[in-house]
Amino acid sequence: MKNIKIEICAGSFEDAVLAEKAGASRIELNSSLFLGGLTPSLGTLKLVKKETHLEVMTMVRPRAAGFFYSSYEYKTMLEDAKLFIDNGADGIVFGFLKKDGTIDSKRCEALIKIAGGADKVFHRAIDVVPDPLKALDELISLGFTRVLTSGQEPTAYEGAGLIAKMVKRARGRIEILPGGGITEKNASKIIKLTGVDQIHFAALKRREEPSTKANPSIYYGGALYPPEDSIEVAGLDEMTRVIKSL
Repeated sequence: MKNIKIEICAGSFEDAVLAEKAGASRIELNSSLFLGGLTPSLGTLKLVKKETHLEVMTMVRPRAAGFFYSSYEYKTMLEDAKLFIDNGADGIVFGFLKKDGTIDSKRCEALIKIAGGADKVFHRAIDVVPDPLKALDELISLGFTRVLTSGQEPTAYEGAGLIAKMVKRARGRIEILPGGGITEKNASKIIKLTGVDQIHFAALKRREEPSTKANPSIYYGGALYPPEDSIEVAGLDEMTRVIKSL
């Protein structure tokens, strides 16, 4: 199989270190992977750039749920993007939609301008737009480097048909990065079905977090109540298995 670029979805400095050890050359740096990935801390970015050789795509997403942001959230995103670029991020990952689910080009242009020569990555907001191929054309016109997508399906394997169409439509003008539910069992299949030259995945495991065991009835999250006695971390073995499957 041809050389495949590996991008790991990392939720911490530790995740980034393990991603590099597993063989990744690029990460998408987030916080709160349980929520789909939110803006990481500036400190995390600085540590990753200082102590690894990874290309770092830094998420700019201030909250969970959709991508129609208030003016306050938008201003926060502008400031975060500037800080990340000024502190060595190799790219920023973001997406803006209007109320009707179409791309908000004006807001996208503002972050593209901040990114300058760094990579501009449109995230999986593409997976909820009403017309993904038309949206892809818009992203190309705006000057995005790359788009992350599961092909508008819960997993990239299920969405491989649309991803293949996006690759064909792109004609090398924008990179198509499949992500979502990629495992050692389907990674090579997705590459063959779509013709992509890169993949994005998170390979996580749960690790005990013992400090809350004295009172297990307490939850700090919302109604979903993620467990407080364990945390999701990057799994070195899990990442390595996916990479070796290619």
